[in-house]
Amino acid sequence: MLNTYDKIYTIDLHGNIKKEETAPDGSIDQNVFDIMQGVSINIFIKTGQKKTNELGKIYHCDLFGKRNYKYEFLFKNQLKSLTFEELKPSKPYFFFVPKSDTDKLKYYDYLSIPHFFNEGVIGVQTGKDSLLSNFSTKELIENISNQTEEIVNKSDIQEYQYRPFDNRKFLYLETRTKNPYEKLKIPASYRSRHSISKQFIAKNNIGLLLPRQLAKEDFNHIYISSKIADACLISNRTKEQNQVFPLYVYPETNGQQTIEQSNERKPNLKAEIVNQIAEQLGLTFTNEKVPTENTFAPIDILDYIYAVLHSPTYREKYKEFLKIDFPRVPYPKDQDTFRQLVKLGGEIRQIHLLESPTVEQYITQYPMDGDNIVGKPKYKDGKVFINETQYFDNVPQVAWEFYIGGYQPAQKWLKDRKERKLEFDDILHYQKIIVALSETDRLMKEIDKIEIE
Repeated sequence: MLNTYDKIYTIDLHGNIKKEETAPDGSIDQNVFDIMQGVSINIFIKTGQKKTNELGKIYHCDLFGKRNYKYEFLFKNQLKSLTFEELKPSKPYFFFVPKSDTDKLKYYDYLSIPHFFNEGVIGVQTGKDSLLSNFSTKELIENISNQTEEIVNKSDIQEYQYRPFDNRKFLYLETRTKNPYEKLKIPASYRSRHSISKQFIAKNNIGLLLPRQLAKEDFNHIYISSKIADACLISNRTKEQNQVFPLYVYPETNGQQTIEQSNERKPNLKAEIVNQIAEQLGLTFTNEKVPTENTFAPIDILDYIYAVLHSPTYREKYKEFLKIDFPRVPYPKDQDTFRQLVKLGGEIRQIHLLESPTVEQYITQYPMDGDNIVGKPKYKDGKVFINETQYFDNVPQVAWEFYIGGYQPAQKWLKDRKERKLEFDDILHYQKIIVALSETDRLMKEIDKIEIE
């Protein structure tokens, strides 16, 4: 557009309900139409006098407020009576709205997450969670059988990460068209993402999860999984569906392979990036974690990324860029900083996988007997009530309100179990979630003490 037009004038009328826009002073901002998407008036001027290699100029002005105020303003004004700000759009995004240039050039020198990995794809989509996924294998089989009279093979059921700290079962088919259950109408939107999902079936692997763009919130959209991952694990907004980047890829097995060969896995990391990091840090890269000094492994790179993306300062500093594309992280600046971030990132990773012994050091109690049926969860005075009489006590408010992506896991996990009975293991699991969220908040503060850049 800048190559084509001499001048572009944009009058941004805002009113984006999805982004919950408000005026700069905090007052109400309304859409000029009865729609959710924001609106702008754009005037494109082309005279034919602009040189071939010359970029056009772009001018921008904002109009906030109530609908009637915007109507009145537009009726009274002309293009020449408005005050426009001339923008200087630059690569790679050429924004047509004002953006702060602070640290922009530095950020673009960082590594985008897909640049680290050879393979990655969006997570699993069942197309109909209520039919094709459930809390247990037994319930899933019963549900499908009741609706279709199909006898489901247990080998077609896989465990997967449905939401943060919430594992489910789902009917796993390599493709929707290869459906052995004739009476079971698999939705057209069913996607098992077999190319990546197979890297987690009965294999020791970890996947880094994050979306490419955000709909409206600030960035906290990152998680980890050792299982097949749902596309809406981090957020149920279409724009925020998460990509899955496995740490390792396993070779295809066939009759000619030995057991050793079939079990050999390779890092799903781009060699040129790994070599650059190794050279910069003066370390030797190994495919697997070894105790040898001056070495680093794929898990260290993942933990480094996980730490950087959990830095509150980093998230605030680059929040505008984190909304529009995959996050970028800086090259590790030195061995000491790298090791510190790897350690803290590894602690958060183990906590999110509920593999750390820390999550079993419960900070809450579940003191009251009852039927354990989840009603409408509510938080009051450090207590999370699951019904009128039963509650988890000593729950930190930071854990109750903590966000991972578009969810507050301490709330979401209970809401998804409304009218279900919490078994003993469920009660322990929820207490682990509270520890995990509290510890994540603490570790994020520790990361912020480190000078990342």
